Amino acid sequence: MGDFLLSIWTYFATNILTQPAYLIGFIVLLGYILLKRPIYECIAGFLKATVGYFILSVGSGGLVNNFRPILVGLKERFNLDAMVTDPYFGQNAVDAGLMKTFGRTFGDVMILLLIAFIMNILLVRFQKYTKLRSVFTTGNVQIQQAATAFWILLFCFPDLGRVEVLVFMGLILGCYWAVASNLTVGIAQELTEGAGFAVAHQQMFGIFIFAKLAEFMKKRDERKNKSEKIDKKLEDIELPGFLSIFNENMVATSLLMLFFFGIILLVLGKDYLIQAEFMVEGQSFLFYILTTSLNFAVYLAILQLGVRTFVDELTQSFQGISNTILPGAVPGIDVAATFGFGSPNAVTIGFLFGALGQFLMIGLLILLKSPTIVIAGFIPLFFDNAVIAVFANNRGGFKAACLFPFLSGIIQVGGSALFATWIGLSQFGGYLGMFDWATAWPLFTVIMKVLGYVGVAVVVIGLLIIPQLQYRKNPEGYFMIVDDYEQYAEKFLND
Repeated sequence: MGDFLLSIWTYFATNILTQPAYLIGFIVLLGYILLKRPIYECIAGFLKATVGYFILSVGSGGLVNNFRPILVGLKERFNLDAMVTDPYFGQNAVDAGLMKTFGRTFGDVMILLLIAFIMNILLVRFQKYTKLRSVFTTGNVQIQQAATAFWILLFCFPDLGRVEVLVFMGLILGCYWAVASNLTVGIAQELTEGAGFAVAHQQMFGIFIFAKLAEFMKKRDERKNKSEKIDKKLEDIELPGFLSIFNENMVATSLLMLFFFGIILLVLGKDYLIQAEFMVEGQSFLFYILTTSLNFAVYLAILQLGVRTFVDELTQSFQGISNTILPGAVPGIDVAATFGFGSPNAVTIGFLFGALGQFLMIGLLILLKSPTIVIAGFIPLFFDNAVIAVFANNRGGFKAACLFPFLSGIIQVGGSALFATWIGLSQFGGYLGMFDWATAWPLFTVIMKVLGYVGVAVVVIGLLIIPQLQYRKNPEGYFMIVDDYEQYAEKFLND
C-alpha cells in the first residue's frame, strides 16, 4: 500500500507539482470550477494559463541558453577550476555527492518536497494564527531547494535517521516557503496594482530587504530636499537628444546587451567559439555577437508576453481557491512574472549592475586566492538582480535600481563561495547560489551547526515570528491588501 501511494505521489510530483506550467494550469482549472464557471471557460482558462507559462518558459530558457557561451567560455578559456552558481548545477552537485558523502540517495528529495509543501499549505490554511498568505507553487524551484536543503541538514546532522531528516527539513523548508514568499505579498501587490500573486523563487528575503532599503533611501533623500522629487523612477526619466533612443526599452536593452556581450565575446575570441562549437567555421564574428546580443531583447519580450498571458487567468481563478479551500491566500509564482510590471528597463539595469557586482567579487576571490572560485551562472545573475532592480526602482527610484543589484551581485558570489566551501558542495562543481541561499540559508546552517537540535527549533520559531511582526506593523491593511486591493490603495496609498 505504501509503495502504491508513493508511486502516485511520484507521478503527481514528476508530471504536475514540479512542472510549473501544468501546476499553474490546474490551479486555474480548480479555481474556475470552484467559482462554478461553465466547463468550457474552465478548460479555456487551463489552456491559456498553461500556454502562457510555456511562453514564459521559452523566454526564460532562451535567456539562459543565450548566455551559455559566456558561462562555459569563461570557465574553459581561462582554465578556471571553478564552482558554478546556478540552481541546476547545484541540484546536479547534490545528486553527485549525496551517496559519496552521506550514503543517501536523491530519491528522498521528492519525499522532502511533499512534506514541505504540505507544511506550507497548512501554515496558510491556519493563517488566523500564522498570518501567512502565500502558497509556493514554483515546482522546479522547489525541487532545487529541496535538494540543497537535504544536503544542508545532513551536513549539520550526518548521523540523523532517514525519517528524522525528512521531518526536520520538511518543517524548515515548508516554513521558509510560506514565510519568505509571504514577505513579498505586499510589495508585489503594490508593484502590480493588485494582480494577486506573490514571488516564490530563490531571492525572496533579498527582494523584501532591498525593497525596504530602497524605500528608506528615498524617504531619507526627500527629508533632505523637501522641495524637489529626489530620485525619479526609470520610467519617469526622459533622456534628451540622441540619448532619447534609450527611452525605448527594446532599443535600450539591445544596445546595452550589445556592449555587455560584445566585450566578453571579444575577450573569448572567435577561435575559441568555433572550437567550442558555439560558432561554425566561416560564420561572421560580428554578426554572431550582434545576434547573441539582440536575442536577449527578443527572449525578454517573449517572457513578458508569457506573463501577460497567464497572470490574469491566475488572478481571477485563484479567487475560487481563496474563497473556499484557502481563505485569504495568494499563489506564489515564478519571479519572472514581475518583469511584466514596472519599468521594462529595470530588468536590464538590474542585470548589468548585478553582473558588475558579481565580476568584481570574482576578481577579489582570484586575488585573495580563495579555495573556491565562482563562475556566475546566468540564473542568479539575471533573475535575482533583475527582480531586485524592478522592486528597488518601484520603491526608491533609479539610484536604488542601480545600487542594490550591484550589492546583491557581490553578496551572491562571496556568500556562495564561503558557504559552499564550508558545507562541501563546492568540490562537486555547483551550488544553488541565489541570494537567499547565499545569506539566509547560511545563517540557518550556522544556527543548527552550533545549537544542534535546539537550532532546528530556533530556525522554525524565528521564521514563524516574521509574519507576526509584519502583521503587527499594519493589522488593518495586512489582509486587506489581498482581499480588496482597491480599498487598501484608497486607504493606505492615497494619504
